[in-house]
Amino acid sequence: MLLLALDTATPAVTVALHDGTAVVASSSQVDARRHGELLLPAVDKVLSEAGLRLDAVTGVVVGTGPGPYTGLRVGLMTADTFGLALGVPVHGLCTLDALAYAADVEGPFVVATDARRKEVYWARYEDRRTRVAGPDVDRPADIAREVAGLPAVGAGARLYPDTFPDARDPEHVGAAALASLAAERLAAGEELPAPRPLYLRRPDAQVPKNYKVVTPK
Repeated sequence: MLLLALDTATPAVTVALHDGTAVVASSSQVDARRHGELLLPAVDKVLSEAGLRLDAVTGVVVGTGPGPYTGLRVGLMTADTFGLALGVPVHGLCTLDALAYAADVEGPFVVATDARRKEVYWARYEDRRTRVAGPDVDRPADIAREVAGLPAVGAGARLYPDTFPDARDPEHVGAAALASLAAERLAAGEELPAPRPLYLRRPDAQVPKNYKVVTPK
C-alpha cells in the first residue's frame, strides 16, 4: 500500500504519504488564500522526500471537510484527478475526524474549526476514533451548553474561548493523521466513504435576486 493523503478543507494545505505501516513523508503549510497554488508542489515535495514517483501510489484519501467551498473543492478535484489518472481508488474522510485522531485527549472532547461568519464547524467525540455528534455548523454561543466542560481541539476553539475555554492542539489538520486513520480503517477491512464534500451551507457567492437573463434575439 502507498496511500497519498491530502486536505484543503481548512487554512492548512497538507499532504502525506503512508506505506501501510507508517507515514513516510508529509508537508503542511497554512495559507487560506493559496490552496490551489500550494497543493501540487506539496505533493511533489512529499514524493521527492520519499524517493517515489506518483505512479507508485495505490490509493488516495482526501479530507471532505466540512470547510469553505473554494478551498475544499481544490483538494477534492485534485484527488479525483489523481484517481482517474492513476486508476486507483479515491477515499473520503471527514476532516474533523483527522483532527480528532491527532488529538492527545483522554475521554470525550470536541473538534471545532473556523467556519467564518462568526461560526464554527464542529463535532463531538467519545474518543480519538469515535464521533458521536456532528459535523454541524453553528455559532459558538448556540452550542455552549452542548460542549460545556469538554476539551476542544482546532482553530475554531481558539477563536472563541468563552465557549471553548479548554482549547488544545492540534490547531490545524495534518494529512499525516488523515493518512494514518485511513490506513488503520482500511487494514481493519472497513469501507471508507466516497470523496463527497461536506459543505454544510451554501457558498458565499450567490446569484443576485431579480437577476435579469438576457438571451440573444
